[in-house]
Amino acid sequence: MTAAFAATPAFAKDVIVQMKNQGAASAMVFEPSFVQAMPGDTVKFVPTDKSHSAQTIPSMLPAGVAPVIGKMNQEMSIKVDKPGLYGVACKPHTSMGMVALIQVGKGPSANLATARAVKLPPLAAKRMNPMLAKAR
Repeated sequence: MTAAFAATPAFAKDVIVQMKNQGAASAMVFEPSFVQAMPGDTVKFVPTDKSHSAQTIPSMLPAGVAPVIGKMNQEMSIKVDKPGLYGVACKPHTSMGMVALIQVGKGPSANLATARAVKLPPLAAKRMNPMLAKAR
């Protein structure tokens, strides 16, 4: 019985990220766009407006983590068990800069250099770069 408790993080939490047409700072955004989570947490991407999806960016994931692809206009959840950086994009709005970054753990993130090297569309890169600058 003790082993079951040891395998489950005692303080795992759910983090909600909204998918929005218009956010506090601009159009086509995830709010918040930069999330700090701990292993065992679940990050839920919730559509508050129509025409959005959330999916991980395969080249911006910790080694060994499988990509997650959400469906249009539906909630998408990622249970983040492995420390590192998880890039997320809205498929129809990536070129409009609709990207997010999840940092799992306190760092340093083993995939930080790889995440920084990922080529994104210009507006997506403009929004992702400050998030990557915050990441450890």
